[in-house]
Amino acid sequence: MTLSETFPGTLPETRLKALPQTLRVGGLLSGTSMDGADALLLEVNGTNPLQLEWRVVAFHSEPWSAEMREGIREACRSGDARRLGGLHVALGEAFARVFLELLERSGVPPGGVAAIGSHGQTVWHEPPEGGRRGYSLQLGDPATLAERTGIPVVHDFRARDLAAGGHGAPLVPWPDRVLLHRGGVGRALQNLGGMGNVTFLPASGVLEEVVAFDTGPGVALLDAAAFRASGGTQPFDVDGRRAARGRADPVLLEALLEDPFFRMPPPRTTGREHFGDGFLDGVVARVAPDGEAAWDDLLATLTQLTAESVARAYAEYLPTQGVDEVVLAGGGASNPALVAALTRSLAPLPVRTGTDALGIDPDAREAAAFALLAWAHLRGIPGNVAGATGAAGPRVLGSFTPGGGGA
Repeated sequence: MTLSETFPGTLPETRLKALPQTLRVGGLLSGTSMDGADALLLEVNGTNPLQLEWRVVAFHSEPWSAEMREGIREACRSGDARRLGGLHVALGEAFARVFLELLERSGVPPGGVAAIGSHGQTVWHEPPEGGRRGYSLQLGDPATLAERTGIPVVHDFRARDLAAGGHGAPLVPWPDRVLLHRGGVGRALQNLGGMGNVTFLPASGVLEEVVAFDTGPGVALLDAAAFRASGGTQPFDVDGRRAARGRADPVLLEALLEDPFFRMPPPRTTGREHFGDGFLDGVVARVAPDGEAAWDDLLATLTQLTAESVARAYAEYLPTQGVDEVVLAGGGASNPALVAALTRSLAPLPVRTGTDALGIDPDAREAAAFALLAWAHLRGIPGNVAGATGAAGPRVLGSFTPGGGGA
C-alpha cells in the first residue's frame, strides 16, 4: 500500500523523493498560558508516519519578560491593529533568538535544520458556529523568523483546516498518535495550558478512533485570579498554594459549570475569548472577594472548575472503558493543587505525570507536535484529524516561507 493510500490527502509521492530519509525539524510556540516560548529540535527518520524513528535533539523553554507577557495580554484585550502589528514583529524576533540559542546549545548549525514549525502565539480564536466558518489569528512573523535564522518556516497551521470547515484545532492529536501511542494502552493525554484539551489514543492505535477536543479552561483563569489577588505581583498561583489554602464554593462551582460551552459536544474548541479576563470579571463581580482568604477560596473554586470540567467531559465524550491511564502535560501539571483535584475528580482512572509517564518531557509535547507537523508539511502528508476538528477531510497543514539570508 502506498503512502497516499495509507494517508488520504497526501501529496504526490514524486515530491517526496527529493527529501532525505532523515530530517531535523524545529518546533516553536507560545501557548495560551502566555508564559514563554518553547523551542525544540526533533530528528525524524523515515517517511511513513506509523513507522518512524525519532528523537528529541534539544528542548528549551524561555519565560517571557513581564513586559512581553503584558504586551501579549494587552494586544489580545485591545484588538488594536497597531499593537497587534508591533507584537507580530516582536514575537518573530523573539522566536528567532530563542531558536538560535537552542541550536547553539545543541551544536547543530542552522543549515542542518530542514524547517521550523512555528505555531506562534494565538491572540484570537473564533470557532465555527451556526453555519459561520471559524477563524483564528496567530502572531510571530514567519518572515522575520526565516530571515534571522536562514531556516525555512512552516506556519499558519490552523488556516487550512478552518477553510475546510473545521475548528483549526486541536492540532496535537495527529502528532500525539505518531509520537506517543503505546500499543495495547488506551491513553488520555490531558493538556493543562491556558486552556485544557484532551487527546484519547486508543489501545488499537487506529487513527480514526482518536478522539480530541477542548475540555475548557486550563490554568488561564487561575493565573488571572492569582495576578489580581496579588495586586499584580504574582503571574500565577505558585505550586497551587493559595488554592490549597482555600475552600471551593460548591454553589459557585455549579453555576460556573452551567456555562454553555460545557454542554457543547465535540468537535469543540475555546480560548481566552471565552475563558479569559471577561469571564473572570463576571465571577469577581459576582463574589466580590475581599481579603486573602476570599481570593484563596476563589482560586480553590476555579481549580475545581478545571478539574470537574475535565471529568465531566471524559464521562460524556470519551470511551472511558477504553481509558487505561490519564497523563497530564502543560503548565498545570506542575500545580499540585490542580493535579490533586483532577486525581479526585477522575478516580478511579489513574492520573500520571512526568517524563516517564508521557514518554517525552511534558513541557516539550506541543513543541514536538509542531515540529512533526512541519515534517508532515514537507512530506506532503495531512496533519489534521478531521474527526477531531470537524474539517471536511484530511489536509496538509501550514504555509511555507523559504529560508535564506539570516545565520
